[in-house]
This record gives sequence, C-alpha cells and structure tokens, in this order.
Amino acid sequence: MSAKKLGFGLMRLPSLDKNDSSKIDIELTKKMVDVFIERGFTYFDTAWMYCQFQSEPATKEVLVDRYPRDSYTLATKLHADFIKTEEDRDKIFNQQLEKTGVEYFDYYLLHDVGVSHYEVYGKLDCFTWLKEKKEQGLVKKMGFSFHDTAEFLDKVLTEHPEMEFVQLQINYLDWESEKVQSRKCYEVAVKHGVPVIVMEPVKGGTLANVPAEAEQLFKDCHSDWSASSWAVRFVASLDNVMMILSGMSSLEQMFDNTAYMADVCPLNEEEQSIIQKATDIIKNYVAIPCTQCEYCIDGCPQNICIPKYFSLYNKEQQKTENIFALKENYNELTKEFGKASDCVACGQCEAICPQHLPIIENLKKVAEDFEG
Repeated sequence: MSAKKLGFGLMRLPSLDKNDSSKIDIELTKKMVDVFIERGFTYFDTAWMYCQFQSEPATKEVLVDRYPRDSYTLATKLHADFIKTEEDRDKIFNQQLEKTGVEYFDYYLLHDVGVSHYEVYGKLDCFTWLKEKKEQGLVKKMGFSFHDTAEFLDKVLTEHPEMEFVQLQINYLDWESEKVQSRKCYEVAVKHGVPVIVMEPVKGGTLANVPAEAEQLFKDCHSDWSASSWAVRFVASLDNVMMILSGMSSLEQMFDNTAYMADVCPLNEEEQSIIQKATDIIKNYVAIPCTQCEYCIDGCPQNICIPKYFSLYNKEQQKTENIFALKENYNELTKEFGKASDCVACGQCEAICPQHLPIIENLKKVAEDFEG
C-alpha cells in the first residue's frame, strides 16, 4: 500500500482553547504539517465549516504559504446548508480559493450528500456546476461525501456516473451497522467502480481510546500497535480505498500514523478476528456514537457544547472514570456553555448531524445524569 494513502484531515486540529476549536494552535499545526510532508504524505482535507470556519484560513497559513503548490494535494467541500441560490455556489467557492490561497483545488466535494441535501444540490444544479469547475481547471477531481443508506448511494452514483470518487464513513465499529452501513456503502462504490476516500476510520477518537478489555486484546497480539492503528489498518486492508483521512490533533498522533502507514500490510485472518472481538466489546460501552465533528455547535441558540457533553456521558456510562470528577467537568463547561437541559428542541443540530443522532433525546439523558 502506498504511503500516499494517508490523508491529513483538518477538522480536529490542535487548539489553544480546549473549549473553542476555532482557536487553532498554528505553530503546532505547522510542525505537524512538516512531519507529514517530510515523511512523504501529501493529501490534506479541509471544508468550509471545519473548526468553526477557521480550518481553511489555517490551511493557508500552515501549508499553502509554506510549500510549493505541486508538493501537496488539497481537498475542500461545499455544504448544502450554506447555499440558498445558484449565486451562493460561486460566492462560497471564490471565498474558499481566497481563504486557502490556492488557484485550484485538487479534490472538491459536495458535502454530506443525503436525501435532503441531495434535493438542494439537485435544485441548485450543483453537479453540473461542479463539472463546469473541473472544465475550467479550478477543480481536478470531483466527488462527494456521503452519510446515508447504501440504497440511496446506489441511486446517486447511478444518476451521476461522472463523479470520480466518494468519501464514506468506514471503520470497524460501523462496518456492519444498519444505521451507518459502512460495508454496504463500500460495496456499492465497488459495484460502480468508484474509488473510496475513507473518513472517520477512528470514529472521532472512539477507536483510539477503547475499553481496557479491547485494549488488552490488541496488546496481546501486537504490543507495539496503538489502538488507533488497528482501526486505520482495518480500512487500509480494503482494496477499493484510495485515501484514508485521519483527523490528527497532536504530534504524537502524527508520528504514530505516519510511522505505520509508511509500510502497512492488510490484516491477516487472526487480526481480523481480534477486530471482531474488539467490536463486540466496544459496542457495549458506547452509549452515544458521536464522532465529535462539532457540526451541531454552530447555530445552536442555547450555545450547548453537545459533543463534549456526549463524551462525558459515554465516560459515565462506561464507569471508567470517577463520576464526581465527570460532574465537576460538566459543571465547569456549563459556566461557558448552555446546560443540556437548556435545549429548546429546535432541531437545528439533528438536521445537520452526519450521524443522524437523536440529539434532543440524548441531551435529556445527559441532563438527567449530570444535573439531577
């Protein structure tokens, strides 16, 4: 497997403020970019709203202003929730060129194509628009990211055979999930002959910090493999995967990922068996399968830090940390953010959540556990 198949996902960048992802630690990110490129990796993935709209400007500062254009590959995306007219397409695209400082994008995606967003992209003729951008040389490869059923993916790829790649959420925890349908979506892409870019291989960090029982399984087999490397190796074993995105937020993660991805081999039968056992263990611990993407935060009228509350709730359910310490953490967060009980059930968060989580009901569970 080529080392070039590891991509640097610029959604979970290191932050100077643990409660504000927009305050990116630029100097640390520069060091991470340097390690990434020095070790032979070139693919960078950003988007319009990542890091509360600051990922694209940071990309210019840490990458574009510091390296020649032919030394890296850059991908970004257009999201349906931010376009209301056909004019909005070019307005955002031109701003993205300006914010990143490039003259063209190597890969450009229609973001989170699902039933409702597909209607928007169709109504505003975004597929034709994207094709025109490629013809103008402003986009080299066109595709889309996807969070929906395999049946719907089959419909999209059938109606738009011009799409050159699809970005799918694939990881071993979601592989047989009826909600995410990782395996089924992957198989649809294979059927259409469309290469896959993998997102969420570590499921927002969930598979980097696995329960002790699963961790022991991994260590007994390979004492020097990190839990996250098992997750990335799983998707790296799939034949139709052209790129694997890893959202790294520390130098430690960067060194680990670039080390084993320099020469990674497909998992053997025994290792695949261990993955399955670990999957069964982890499923018993993850109460809310949130990937910490933070899409739900922007626009919340009550300023509720939903992903952080869900993380605390999962830890409480796992009984791996002291409940009093978790409640203290929760109380500290509520000094800056709205409480879980402040939710007014407007539904904004559920409309944009790529995991299609019942966020409103889950916030009620958080309130019951941490405010009761």
